[in-house]
Amino acid sequence: MTLKNLECVVLKRDVPESGLRRGDVGTVVQTYPNGGLEVEFVTATGSTVAVVTLTDADVRAATSADVLAARSSA
Repeated sequence: MTLKNLECVVLKRDVPESGLRRGDVGTVVQTYPNGGLEVEFVTATGSTVAVVTLTDADVRAATSADVLAARSSA
């Protein structure tokens, strides 16, 4: 899978140390040649929850079939 900067992605696994859960939606902010990605996850009002380094296997591209939902990060 080839993801690009500013592409929306869906987390495929929990990342508890960053307060993230499978299904959370983030934005790719940096790609690396080895397949690594920096992904930013934000609240509904735009505050950053976490910026984490992930692999291509940790996320999938968001699609038009995905429905967004809200959950509290507190």
